[in-house]
Amino acid sequence: MSLIRRACARFTPQVHVFAKRSFSSLKLPGERLSDVAASALIHGVHVFHCPDELGIVAKLSECIASRGGNILNADIFVPEKKNVFYSRSEFVFDPAKWTREQMDEDFLNLGKTFNAMKSVVRVPNLDPKYKIAIFASKQDHCLVDLLHGWQDNKLPVDITAVISNHDRAPNTHVIRFLERHGIPYYYMDTTKEGKGEGDILNLVKDTDFLVLARYMQVLSGNFLRSYQRDIINIHHGLLPSFKGGNPSKQAFDAGVKLIGATSHFVTKELDEGPIIEQMVITNLSGLMSFNYR
Repeated sequence: MSLIRRACARFTPQVHVFAKRSFSSLKLPGERLSDVAASALIHGVHVFHCPDELGIVAKLSECIASRGGNILNADIFVPEKKNVFYSRSEFVFDPAKWTREQMDEDFLNLGKTFNAMKSVVRVPNLDPKYKIAIFASKQDHCLVDLLHGWQDNKLPVDITAVISNHDRAPNTHVIRFLERHGIPYYYMDTTKEGKGEGDILNLVKDTDFLVLARYMQVLSGNFLRSYQRDIINIHHGLLPSFKGGNPSKQAFDAGVKLIGATSHFVTKELDEGPIIEQMVITNLSGLMSFNYR
C-alpha cells in the first residue's frame, strides 16, 4: 500500500498517465482472444520509484508485456523541478506463463536498470496478506467503514488489533464485531504526561503498517522513528488545505464549495505527508452534518 497514487497538490505533474483496459483485452501476439481464459488471470501491482530519465515507461511496459501480462491501470507522477519518477501499475497475468519467482527477478532487473530506490511488486492472491493495526478514538464511523470493508473482502489485510484511547463498553457494536472475528481491542489511556507509546509499539511490532481511523492523538517523532514503517492517516478534509482539528468547520467558515476526505502517509509534520487518495463531496446540504461527524 506504499506510494499509492502519490499525487501531491504541492507539485504540478509533468506526466500523469491513466490507462484502463478490460480483462478481455489480454492476448499475446497471434493469439485469439477466446484462447485466453479470464478466470486464469490474476492481479498484480507494481510500485516504482527511481531517478527520472527517458524510456522508463517503455521498459516497464515491455517487462510486463514480454511475459504475457496486460496493464489495466497506470498512474505516473513526475514532480516539477525534481528528477524523480513515481509509478503504480495494475496488471493481470497468467501465473502459468509468468511465475511469481520470475516476476520478482524481472522487476529486480528493471530496478537495477534505472537505479531504483523502490521496485516492489505484490500479487494479493498469492502473497501473504499485510498485517495491520487500526488506531481509533471515540468516533466510530471511519473504524466501522474499515471493519466492514475488511469483512466484505475489499481490504486484503489481516487486522491484528484495534487500539484506542477511548474505552468502549462491551455491548457496543464495535466490540461485538471485534469479538465475533477474534480481533483484540486495546484501550490505551492517554494523558498529557504520557500516551503509552512504548506499550503501543510492543503491540504493533509485528505489523506491516498502521492505519489511523479518526485517531485524535498526535504520534510523536520518537514513535515514528521507532516504528520505521508506513502509517496511513484518514483526514476528514481536503489536504493540503484545512489541516489539524475541525477541518470541515474550517472549510465551512472559509466558504469553500467542496469538502471531502484525504488518506495520506504520516510524517512528523502534522497532516503534511504524501497524499494517497482523496474523496470529494459536492453536496453542500450535507456540509454541516459532515462537519459534526
